[in-house]
Amino acid sequence: MYINKKCCHDHELSNDDRTIIIEAFHEHMVPKLLKLHGRTGVLNCGFAGNRFKNWNIRFRSSGSGFNIVGFEYDEESTGLDLDL
Repeated sequence: MYINKKCCHDHELSNDDRTIIIEAFHEHMVPKLLKLHGRTGVLNCGFAGNRFKNWNIRFRSSGSGFNIVGFEYDEESTGLDLDL
């Protein structure tokens, strides 16, 4: 799995952190992405808790679901409400 560290050599996600984000993504975000017919994109990880608000995931559709294909740290990242 790709982790972009271009701006954050001292910021890393542990395996436990990645697991928390992945589980929250599938629980909270995948249903919204399916409803919105999402296919590929980048989402702020604030949905997994405030401590992940500076992390983004890159995702893509896969069959009837989604896969996370990368994590990126971005101090200026902000979340987007998908509850339309």
